[in-house]
Amino acid sequence: MRAIFARCLTWLALAGLYIAPVTAQTWDSLLSTIRRKFPGVRQLSTRELAIWLADPSRPSPVLIDARDPKEFAVSHLLHAHNATSVDAVQALNLPKSKPIVVYCSVGYRSSALAEKLAQSGFTQVANLEGSLFAWANEGRPAFRGTNAVAEVHPYDAKWGQLLDRRWHPSPASPTR
Repeated sequence: MRAIFARCLTWLALAGLYIAPVTAQTWDSLLSTIRRKFPGVRQLSTRELAIWLADPSRPSPVLIDARDPKEFAVSHLLHAHNATSVDAVQALNLPKSKPIVVYCSVGYRSSALAEKLAQSGFTQVANLEGSLFAWANEGRPAFRGTNAVAEVHPYDAKWGQLLDRRWHPSPASPTR
């Protein structure tokens, strides 16, 4: 009974987050909600990932972009794989012990996928906290293929408010 009650409270909190105007939300409240919803998922900061990727003495993690292919087509992290499900990640034939960092727009979808990957036996899975929006807002690079671009798919008008306007695709963008 308590589990059902807790699950209902979680869904109500998430519904409240979606219904409330983004301007009433802060990154801190959003990230706190994600941490509460996915307590078993390791949250890796954008700073930690940037340091990891820049360290030639450390094997790079496999970057998994959990966003829709349309979002991925606008931009993504360099060398990321677009995989929205456990089956899609398993199709990459990665060793279960390979370090994996999953990201999406703000971290909710990627935390959900990271949780499922861990449940499927992947042992070194982390979510990029704040995901691509936080990465871009900090001035870190986004790519289309291997070309740096100054665009990130804003997901929708509501969540796009968390993405700095300078990263929004122009109306003339071929990927819009």
